[in-house]
Amino acid sequence: MSDWPILSTVTFLPLLGALFVLSIRGDDDVARRNIFHVALWTTAVTFVVAIIVWIQFDPSDPGFQMVEEAEWLGGSINYRMGVDGISMLFVVLTALLMPACIIASRLSVKQRFKEYMIAFLVLETLMIGVFCALDLVLFYVFFEGGLIPMFLIIGVWGGARRVYASFKFFLYTLLGSVLMLLAILAMYWEAGTTNIVELLNYDFPEGMQTWLWLAFFASFAVKLPMWPVHTWLPDAHVEAPTAGSVILAGILLKLGGYGFLRFSLPMFPIASADLAPFVYVLSVIAIIYTSLVALAQEDIKKLIAYSSVAHMGFVTLGIFTVTEQGVQGGIFQMLSHGIVSGALFLCVGVVYDRMHTRDISAYGGLVHRMPLFAVAFLVFTMANVGLPGTSGFVGEFLALIGAFQESTWVALFATTGVILSAAYALWLYRRVIFGPLVKEGLQSIKDLSRREQLILAPLVILTVFFGFYPMPILDVTAVSVDNLIANVNDALGEAGQVVEAVP
Repeated sequence: MSDWPILSTVTFLPLLGALFVLSIRGDDDVARRNIFHVALWTTAVTFVVAIIVWIQFDPSDPGFQMVEEAEWLGGSINYRMGVDGISMLFVVLTALLMPACIIASRLSVKQRFKEYMIAFLVLETLMIGVFCALDLVLFYVFFEGGLIPMFLIIGVWGGARRVYASFKFFLYTLLGSVLMLLAILAMYWEAGTTNIVELLNYDFPEGMQTWLWLAFFASFAVKLPMWPVHTWLPDAHVEAPTAGSVILAGILLKLGGYGFLRFSLPMFPIASADLAPFVYVLSVIAIIYTSLVALAQEDIKKLIAYSSVAHMGFVTLGIFTVTEQGVQGGIFQMLSHGIVSGALFLCVGVVYDRMHTRDISAYGGLVHRMPLFAVAFLVFTMANVGLPGTSGFVGEFLALIGAFQESTWVALFATTGVILSAAYALWLYRRVIFGPLVKEGLQSIKDLSRREQLILAPLVILTVFFGFYPMPILDVTAVSVDNLIANVNDALGEAGQVVEAVP
């Protein structure tokens, strides 16, 4: 344990930047420029600290590292922070996407620029806190706290139906989280602690596990989102500003998958095994149904939003196979999807800033005027399809291998999602990029600016790099995943022995 509280630093640094932004007076161009620079430098330094966390992380240790602890609410409810192989890379992903969001918002946000930047910086603190928290109450505070800034980002800076979309997002996620709060209280009464490390080693009664699992599932399934509680996501994406969509797809959806890995599987292994077929069914329906719905969309953002639901189906499918390839695939798919879907929404923002419409029918032939954009959009579209050589392939392939080990039929139905994703993604690309340049206003449209190239180039590089060489991610997660699977199997083995002993 180092003397420098590095996890508290990376978590609360954006909050410090928000306070600096708050102190800036005025609403003129000079004030906007100062606000932008403070926000950008804050997120950039946070990213550097997150990289230091990665460098200091020991991938051979399955336990929690860089642990920090301090008294907080008395009793056993303390401020505890720490990361393992499952959570650490999500901290880095969050810190990576934030500077891109700040840069992308520089020109597109016209009103209440200071409040907008404060909302994003506060949101970054809350999201990183979720992945670092080692106390149930602290986790819940961060998990629920993220609702507030995203609610404001959609409701204040969103599109025409922003109020409807923001309230739908808020109510859906809050309803699921109320059940999780009740489960947290029940766990505290049963185990006498909210320390996540201790709870991971606590054997909850078999009957209680099912109810706790369902309560946590209600919250995480909405957040992920899983079918049929996914309907808030397309509305939220369509109305959210570009940077809001990037964070929503890139990070907030991953909180649900992370919750399954941190709580549902290790703490309630018997319930997870019993209810795994239920999750398989929901995952396969999500993959096939939302892919078909995506084919019918006329709004670019809505199509990408539905594709996100389908890709999260692969995540839940992989995680609940409780196989090494399945869980690794689920984690990799979340990280890859964070980069790829975030980049796709940034691409939509590029053309929306120029044409002020997201209708697919309003575009066509952009390759003639925007060759750089066409290349970047192609890379992210192919990654979204799961083309070998892109990061999107690795996660889906591993998740399907895990599913195949558990059930051939589940794997077969899930694989149809790969075909359907190619159908809607290539249909979108052909409609927008190829064809004659005849639509009104497109003849004078400009290619990527230097600022847009600066945002998209690193994401293109990462998408291709991790497609060809995924080991930097898989090496970090491997030991923690093996430890998780071993603990789940041990718990199931003990439960099986108990069942056999009772006549």
